[in-house]
Amino acid sequence: MISARWLPRVQTPTAPRSSAGAGWRWKTTAGPRTSWRSCATRATSSPRAAVPGGVPDAPELLVVGSIALDTREGPFGKVKEELGGSAVYFALAASLVVPVKVSAPLGNDAVDQVAKAFDRRPIDTSLIHVLDAPTYRWTARQEHGRNVDLGSSDRIYDRWEPHVPREFAGWAFVGSMRPDRQAQAMKLLQPARLLAADAMLSYVKGHTSDAKDVLRRASWYFCNEEEFAALGGHDPEEFRRQWWLEGLVVKAGSKGVTAHTADGSVHVPALPSYPAFDTTGAGDAVAGGMLARWLSTGAQRGGLQDALVCGVACASLTIESIGVRGIASATTGLVDARMAEVWECLRRES
Repeated sequence: MISARWLPRVQTPTAPRSSAGAGWRWKTTAGPRTSWRSCATRATSSPRAAVPGGVPDAPELLVVGSIALDTREGPFGKVKEELGGSAVYFALAASLVVPVKVSAPLGNDAVDQVAKAFDRRPIDTSLIHVLDAPTYRWTARQEHGRNVDLGSSDRIYDRWEPHVPREFAGWAFVGSMRPDRQAQAMKLLQPARLLAADAMLSYVKGHTSDAKDVLRRASWYFCNEEEFAALGGHDPEEFRRQWWLEGLVVKAGSKGVTAHTADGSVHVPALPSYPAFDTTGAGDAVAGGMLARWLSTGAQRGGLQDALVCGVACASLTIESIGVRGIASATTGLVDARMAEVWECLRRES
């Protein structure tokens, strides 16, 4: 018999449920992590500051993904059982802009760490399933700004299946986790207004069939350059059309982030102004900041660049510290300031 319970809400958000996103067509079915740098100027004001309250009647935002205890070594030294995971990084970034709901498995050994990280954030933890099992473990070594995967212990996924709100019709992001569970979550979330997913290189290479099943069900897909190549990608626009994606977001570390849609490509540079102390979680922070910002401002086509700017800002806040410490201690004011710097980079590059 599995001993299990649900993690009590750290804070229950009051996200409204009505529609948003007019002007965009939603699909119904169908790079190594290096330092985030590119342009060297700081700014003091942003043309569009963050909107913590969001727009009226915006859909809910949900993340299904992993909660991990990471053991990693790199230029920062060695850390053991540091809180991480795709759901954690995404939620911490997104909750700086809008309320977010988290669905993930969690062992009894990391409950306090999660509660501390999510404290005072509008993060609904009622779908985090606490199991009498070890939390997912990941081991990696950081070399030249990217993580070399040294293995993981993911037995907790044998005892957990994704739980999502019935007929969820908001925005959903399915973060990297064991591919069979990622694919299962994608199937449950087909009614979502926007359904995004992320790649993880070791799973793309080792579980290609499941990884492509996830890709097939996504309307938006996030990957780095190495993951893109492992999935057979050469030309981003051709890849997007091949997989019937509304959007493909390619993360290129120090070169920034590019979103490819039917309207063309939108590129946002990364910031050079801050040292890349630990690049783990930067991609999840990009996704969390981008989707939350776009949702909060009405999800119009013209707001995509602004959303990417927020994603890059959240990534820069993440990589300044080990693990989740940087993004967990960030504030909306810091996001505003970083967005202003990214906008200044864009102005200087134009």
